[in-house]
Amino acid sequence: MTSTLEHEQTRILVQTAAAACEDKKGEDTRILELDPIDSGLSDFFLITSATNDRQAIAIADEIEHKLKKEFGVMPNSVEGRRQGDWILLDYVDFVVHVFLSERRAFYDIERLRKSARPLTPAEFDAELKTALAARTLAARDKAATKSKASLPKKDPSAKTKKIATKAAAVPTRRTPAKSSVKKAPAKKQATKK
Repeated sequence: MTSTLEHEQTRILVQTAAAACEDKKGEDTRILELDPIDSGLSDFFLITSATNDRQAIAIADEIEHKLKKEFGVMPNSVEGRRQGDWILLDYVDFVVHVFLSERRAFYDIERLRKSARPLTPAEFDAELKTALAARTLAARDKAATKSKASLPKKDPSAKTKKIATKAAAVPTRRTPAKSSVKKAPAKKQATKK
């Protein structure tokens, strides 16, 4: 059973392969998320159609090229490249099927895999972005919790001591004691002219 991180990495590879299909004008591209109980080793099927065998070969070549260039991943096996009517690229965690339109209608893999959840590349992309955003938020929360835990614990009595120290340092205003002796008014000096 694959971990969540491995599953997300596989999703990124499938997304890149789907983009390669779109770049080479593959038609009716679908991603089948296979039921883990029913699927065996693979998690996804990527299925696309081509109008002729040359286009089918070009789509398969583009998928191989992009995955090798961007991720260093090569297919485990490739079948049907010579005929070009059904090319299968096996990447173990996902399998790419490039069909001629007539062959796709004849074999109808989508119908055979009833337990699979069909997705368009746009839906698949939205789900991947949501999963990656959730994982990013979880990682940030975990890092924030870890950094809070690593801070030294404050002694609650230290705050009380600090307040008491400040209070002692602040001078208090005292009013001078009133004396019972009244001061005599000051005499005015005469001014001479």
